[in-house]
Amino acid sequence: MARYLVTGAAGFIGRSIAAALLARGKQVRGIDNFSTGKRANLAGLEAMEFIEGDLADAAACARACEGVEIVFHEAALASVPRSVADPVATNVNCVDATLNVLVAARAAAVRRVVYAGSSSAYGESPTLPKHEQMLPDPISPYAVAKLAGEHYMRAFRRVYGLETVTLRYFNVFGPYQDPTSHYSGVLAIFCRKMLAGEQPAIYGDGEQSRDFTYIDNVVEANLLAASAPAEKVAGQMMNVATGKRITLNETFRILCGLTGFKGQPEYAAPRSGDIRDSLADIRLAGELLGYQPRVDFEEGLRRTVAWYRTGAGD
Repeated sequence: MARYLVTGAAGFIGRSIAAALLARGKQVRGIDNFSTGKRANLAGLEAMEFIEGDLADAAACARACEGVEIVFHEAALASVPRSVADPVATNVNCVDATLNVLVAARAAAVRRVVYAGSSSAYGESPTLPKHEQMLPDPISPYAVAKLAGEHYMRAFRRVYGLETVTLRYFNVFGPYQDPTSHYSGVLAIFCRKMLAGEQPAIYGDGEQSRDFTYIDNVVEANLLAASAPAEKVAGQMMNVATGKRITLNETFRILCGLTGFKGQPEYAAPRSGDIRDSLADIRLAGELLGYQPRVDFEEGLRRTVAWYRTGAGD
């Protein structure tokens, strides 16, 4: 019987969490509908019990949660541009799916649900760094949907006593992030294109900044959130990031050195729903979880480029 459930287990972050749990000898179940996750990402996870299912299906959620103690809820349509193009699909796969997971978790007597929140909930507030006491101001359907999930997490804690922990991720990157879609993360797209000698696009002037967070830091935060005492973390939301920011122009220059790319980026019009600057205050995660980022941006970027160089992301 699986002790841990990872939703979105064939996706970038879900796959990484599942691999870390298996490496620690844990019993893991995963669920994914392959809408954005890749079957190839399940390679190396053969010890994981896997369910191909859609979280919009309440019965699939119930089956996935049966006998589970802790849920890592990572499944989502994680893209601002995709949500602008299709807000209904984003709502179904983020809001409806999250509610289904929570209902199933409560019915199955799951002890804790750790939820993948998003820094996009902060919106365009000029205040930096972003801290958890700030009022959310989402400006894209994706941000609205992820924030709705946060509110459901908190409500299920208050009304039903389910232990819930929300981690607001800031611009996660690393191996297994899909670089092949227009909706993929910017660093995944940059790595793939620049290694192939192709010109990447920067939407805007490139001076927008991000608190890029390497995947190992996010995995560590999830494991800490699963094991932290309930009296400290149940019902809480906290940022998971590095507490440092870098512009896309600076990132491009670093990647030129790592990939050998000799060209210049193509500058295009800013995309609707994208925020200008992102920087996290990570003190609360440090206080509640003992979280500290172990891999800095440049080291994470080196590891990521090395992974894409193998062709594993194609």
